[in-house]
Amino acid sequence: MTFRIAEVIVDVAAYPVDRPFDYLVPEQMQSLIECGSRVKVPFGPRNVLGFVVGLKEDTDVPIDKIKEVTKLIDIEPVLTTEMLQLAKWLKNKTICFEIDALQVMLPSALRAKYEKMVTLQTDIENLPIDLQEHFKKSGRVNYKVFEKLHLLQTLKMAISHKLLAVEYVVKQQGNVKEIRKVKIADDANQLNEISAQISNRAKKQKLLVEWLIQHVGKVMDPETILTETNSSMAVLQAVIDLGAAKFVHQEVYRDPFTKEVKKTTSLHLTDEQTVALEKITSSMENKQPETFLLHGVTGSGKTEVYLQAIQQCLNDDKEAIVLVPEISLTPQMTERFRSRFGELVAVMHSGLSVGEKYDEWRKVHEGKVKVVVGARSAIFAPFDNVGLIILDEEHESTYKQEDSPRYHARDVAIWRSEYHNCPVLLGSATPSLESYARAQKNVYTLLTLKQRALKQSLPTVEIVDMREELKSGNRSMFSEKLVESIRIRLDKKEQIVLFLNRRGYSSFVLCRDCGTVVQCENCDISLTYHRSNEKLKCHYCGYEQHVPRECPQCQSDHIRFFGTGTQKVEEEILKLFPEARVLRMDVDTTRQKGAHEKLLESFGEGHADILLGTQMIAKGLDFPNITLVGVLSADTSLHLPDYRAAEKTFQLLTQVGGRAGRSALPGEVVIQSYTPEHYAIELSKEQHYEPFYQLEMTMRHQAGYPPYYYLALIQVSHEDLMMAAEYAQKSVDYLRSNLSFNVSIIGPTVAGISRLQNRYRYQCLIKYKIEPKLIPTLMQLIKLYRSDWIKKGIILTIDLDPSTI
Repeated sequence: MTFRIAEVIVDVAAYPVDRPFDYLVPEQMQSLIECGSRVKVPFGPRNVLGFVVGLKEDTDVPIDKIKEVTKLIDIEPVLTTEMLQLAKWLKNKTICFEIDALQVMLPSALRAKYEKMVTLQTDIENLPIDLQEHFKKSGRVNYKVFEKLHLLQTLKMAISHKLLAVEYVVKQQGNVKEIRKVKIADDANQLNEISAQISNRAKKQKLLVEWLIQHVGKVMDPETILTETNSSMAVLQAVIDLGAAKFVHQEVYRDPFTKEVKKTTSLHLTDEQTVALEKITSSMENKQPETFLLHGVTGSGKTEVYLQAIQQCLNDDKEAIVLVPEISLTPQMTERFRSRFGELVAVMHSGLSVGEKYDEWRKVHEGKVKVVVGARSAIFAPFDNVGLIILDEEHESTYKQEDSPRYHARDVAIWRSEYHNCPVLLGSATPSLESYARAQKNVYTLLTLKQRALKQSLPTVEIVDMREELKSGNRSMFSEKLVESIRIRLDKKEQIVLFLNRRGYSSFVLCRDCGTVVQCENCDISLTYHRSNEKLKCHYCGYEQHVPRECPQCQSDHIRFFGTGTQKVEEEILKLFPEARVLRMDVDTTRQKGAHEKLLESFGEGHADILLGTQMIAKGLDFPNITLVGVLSADTSLHLPDYRAAEKTFQLLTQVGGRAGRSALPGEVVIQSYTPEHYAIELSKEQHYEPFYQLEMTMRHQAGYPPYYYLALIQVSHEDLMMAAEYAQKSVDYLRSNLSFNVSIIGPTVAGISRLQNRYRYQCLIKYKIEPKLIPTLMQLIKLYRSDWIKKGIILTIDLDPSTI
């Protein structure tokens, strides 16, 4: 069917243009254009990128006022119908521009500069006659050739029959990766004639051609041919010059997996695992969009339930999406999925290069894989027959995107599950209070694993009161109990994990004479000391400076490092246990691509006795030889100005404690704390989630926080303090005059970090249960901001479900 009018969302993030515009479709494009394709359209004085979100026969706009689509970028849509609907939902759910919602679904390679190539996927004879001659010299032809010759219609048909494929060769580092192969001539008679022409003195050439006759029409590695025939490259080149074969370039997908994995088979399930799996598979068979919360203690075999549920999904010829929260979890996780499902797995996370991300996305887009494992953005994997979506460690805050569109992967997963009529599985040993509360109200279906999969007992946990250690004269960061436990493990050749709730060498640099703390010059935050390059660094804006020798305020030389960082702990360990082999895993040691994987692999192979790290080692590690986990600073996350502080501390301690004793060897956990009586620390000792949930819910109810209330955070920033304060007050006045009395508006107050990147920040918090006028009022506030305030240098952001406040 042909369409005259395309509805296009243009790539201009501005309020007045956040809607579809009508464009005329030129005649030659009418049978080519589809919803979800990108186009170039005239907008104002220039041509801009746009997404086709609708096609129709007529328009209300006078035809002479409508401009034409200038160029069709994709003859195969890059976004599915589902993704276009999802973008509309995201726009309203997160109050963002529709163009931002559309862009977040595509790999960054498609937002870079690229060349489009058409590649042969079959023998030339199978192509339509019009296209055959273009592929005689090479299996890859520039897309522009077909555009110039008006062959796009034929090309589209060949692509839809999988005879050809379009590739985006990214002009940055994301070029399509190619290898050179040799294509042997198809005609044996031609090869015999070439052999007859070759002089008898050129024996090697003659032998090579005779060998080629045995392999007519094949495409092979040059190295294989040279090895099999004992020839040199010069001989092969001479034979190619005679026409017996030709060099061709074949694209290979970059392999983001650095090592081979052994095939594994399904494990025998425990009774609890079997019950959970049966409920999930029943929901899949009945095509029910049900959300399950799989609450299982650490080591209870949640991953095996995921794997067997996915197997069922693949048996039904459907696809599965698995989200994991941190890049550091992906190596072990992807390995487990690849060992079970092999080449059917694609991986998507921020540690991949632009080219690798693009290749993995294309594998999904072209239907070459059935399972995607990745971080937050993998929720947009362009599958069209999803049978199961899994969020592992569902309580993690990294599932929430901090910039526009500010979506939560869990909400997107539930939306997609309703679209595909398939279940969502949320897994965690320490579910978020919101999810557990929903399970209690039967909004989610609760599945429980109370036993460890191999029936091992949970590790024994001891909480050490560091105040008592100080009283007894121990000023070290290690309690006597922890030192003794480390010594025993080192003697037994067992492995140890030490967890520290920070990064860097020292928290801050302070003058003992006048009390000055060295601050970032752009942000209202202290600088962190990094020993490796003797620098002070701001972890918010990246500003760094050399360590001062004297106080910048009073010129005293009594300037000291305070706090404890991973580098400092590493030095202390080596003083106490010089024989110990220590691996440090934090932001500094894992900057390089693949560093997480190498460190974990090294530890797994027993090349180190102690793994010392920050948050990234708290979850997902599964090594049988770890028998001791030491938590050096349980309180750090407890005293943050965050209503989720107790919940995050409980989750962290439970997760990190769960790394010990996961196989035959019994585990021990030593938690060092200055507030051992706090319920978050006390209850993490036995992994008692339900009592913690009850207590914390009481606290939340009294304070009026989620899950009893919803929150929205409005933040206003400006380079001038008074302007930021004035417009924050204007925002609050506007909200108070337009929202009902059931809504509580707190503020405006100075943000937790009052100045960031030289901008002063004020905020207000909206607490509500049901407020139908909220979204329309916030939309009007944004309209006011975009039409007037923005010109004065104000930046206003709205976060409807803030992960921090």
